[in-house]
Amino acid sequence: MKAAPHVLIVDDEPQIRRFLDIGYRAQGYRVALAANASEALAVLAQGDIDLVVLDLGLPDRDGSDLLRELRGWSDVPVIVLTARFAEEQKVALLDAGANDYVTKPFGVKELLARSRGLLRVHAVANTGPVLPVYDDGHLRVDLVRREVALDGASLDLSRKEYALLALLLTHAGRVVTQPQLLREIWGPTHERDTHYLRILVGKLRQKLGDDAAHPRWILTEAGVGLRFRA
Repeated sequence: MKAAPHVLIVDDEPQIRRFLDIGYRAQGYRVALAANASEALAVLAQGDIDLVVLDLGLPDRDGSDLLRELRGWSDVPVIVLTARFAEEQKVALLDAGANDYVTKPFGVKELLARSRGLLRVHAVANTGPVLPVYDDGHLRVDLVRREVALDGASLDLSRKEYALLALLLTHAGRVVTQPQLLREIWGPTHERDTHYLRILVGKLRQKLGDDAAHPRWILTEAGVGLRFRA
């Protein structure tokens, strides 16, 4: 029998954590709790979370920073709890990788309904969990520690080289289009600057020893985009 969805609640207020813990467990969910970003990352690194409910006001770092870091290696659905009402702030949260948001004060029934909807969408779209560590015996990528090694030797990747590799890994087996790659790595104003991507892919291939003619990891879908060999 399939296990119940596992929800991580990240909030520094004990009463909120308890309130949501009771609400989700009453509906059959498994629940993990974190009071700060460090605790949340430790739980997420285990790879067994299906949904994150994230408060932005964490004591050790802003929740939006945690969200951006998480999106570097996982596509787990995230609902943000926010007291920020301005439209531009909500747009910024969605751009940072939030799937949905609920404005405080909120009702638990609404939050649970949004959770069910996100889990249904994710179940259809997701072909498998993204593991925080990829290791095929030659290439090892730790998406939590942002470390890359080839045949046991550490690789020194630039920020954009690493961003490209991590983005392809989180969509392993699926084509990531050129516009999406350009948008994610350089920003929305660079979706037509395909020469940026061509140069970056060449540099990454060189460091990985990945021959473009006979690629081991990074496959080119001509005129469409790139795919990491699953």
